[in-house]
Amino acid sequence: MDMAAIKKHRKTILKAIGTLVAIGLLFFLLINNTSPEDWEAVKNISKWSLAGAALLVVGSRIFITLRWYVYLRTGGVEISFKETLSLVFMGLFSNNFLPTTIGGDVVKLAGATQYGYDNALILASIAADRVTNMLGMSLAAPLGLIQLVPAGAPLGSFVLPAFAKKVLVFLKKTFYSFSLWFKKPYAIALALAFASLHMLCSYGAYYTLIIGAGEYLELWKVIGLASLAYFVTLVPISINGYGVAELTTTYLLSEIGGVSYPVSLSVAIIHRLFMILVSTPGALYLPGIIGKLSDSAGKEN
Repeated sequence: MDMAAIKKHRKTILKAIGTLVAIGLLFFLLINNTSPEDWEAVKNISKWSLAGAALLVVGSRIFITLRWYVYLRTGGVEISFKETLSLVFMGLFSNNFLPTTIGGDVVKLAGATQYGYDNALILASIAADRVTNMLGMSLAAPLGLIQLVPAGAPLGSFVLPAFAKKVLVFLKKTFYSFSLWFKKPYAIALALAFASLHMLCSYGAYYTLIIGAGEYLELWKVIGLASLAYFVTLVPISINGYGVAELTTTYLLSEIGGVSYPVSLSVAIIHRLFMILVSTPGALYLPGIIGKLSDSAGKEN
């Protein structure tokens, strides 16, 4: 790879390095803090707990779809729920399996355009949907901060600035993103309700797996700590948060929540695997959208 190519893909290369470092650090910590006996609880996670966690992850994806669907319909896009569902799953699949240059939002926009919907309205709805997701996480973050600050955790010096920075960015984008819906506050309220249900399902899957492993952490504590992990993964230091999400979640659940290292790691990895598996139906709809993106790129060049 020549220097020009390296410069062009510098961010992706740095993210790949960050991912490998995060994964390496995660396993280094576990090897030095666990013994074979510690993994017995993980081996004993019941099939019912696994099935329940998987269903909760599926539920979270449905609520993500409903959240965006609210903005699409109230914004004037006459789209069906089935079409919205296919677009969301295409976006989720692209986030998990495709190069980072093809993001989920790009795929959703291309797909909606292929369906014949207005680009400007789709972009506005995507922006509002993302802000709503961050708003939901921001409302849950204090549940994590009240656990983190009293504990004097070293991660606090990293989490708090990252959280504050994201909040500032969120405030700057809020007015623009919601301008179309200010006259429809019921839509914002409904979307925020779906965002909350998405969080409850997604982080409820963590809770279900922890209980299934024979350990315990209150649901509100799990939600709070997981929301903090979300804000850390927004820092662009790894590909799609791989490694960083698992490292942060493991650290917070174990050091702050008191869950053992093996269970914390297993919960983080199983949750990631479920999210990946649940997104695979998006592959059924994706080939035509990728072709459209390739054609557009070819015309531009």
